[in-house]
Amino acid sequence: MKKLLFPFLLFLTTFCFQPLLAQQPNAEYIGAKAKLGKYKAAYTLTTNDDKHIIHLLKNMQNALSDPRLKGKLKLELIVYSEGYKIYEKTGPYEAQLKQLLDMGVILTQCENSIIARKIDKKTLFPFISYVPSAQGEIIIRGADKWVIIQP
Repeated sequence: MKKLLFPFLLFLTTFCFQPLLAQQPNAEYIGAKAKLGKYKAAYTLTTNDDKHIIHLLKNMQNALSDPRLKGKLKLELIVYSEGYKIYEKTGPYEAQLKQLLDMGVILTQCENSIIARKIDKKTLFPFISYVPSAQGEIIIRGADKWVIIQP
């Protein structure tokens, strides 16, 4: 058995692991190429956690500023459950949301969520759109080949 172990280990280190160890990161790799003329993605938000919201808004900005996607990207923010807080007039996100809106992002709020929570639409920003249900919106967007992102 010992006689077979050494040649086997030699084989593994020489032919299996060596190519992996020898590979160096390619500094010139810039990622996937955007070969399509149009890309569509819907981000979902279900929480009122400020860290999560800030992270989500940054992710959307990063996608919109990716040079590979310039002029090719359509985004939607689908908000439901406790996420409605991002759209409250008293919250800190108006400037960021208006910037996204100016960049063509669709800002939607689930009506089922605000009805269930007895939220008055007057307390939310007037520049957002409403969908009957977030789940319906996600299903329709997914069927229309939108990428659904749940950060």
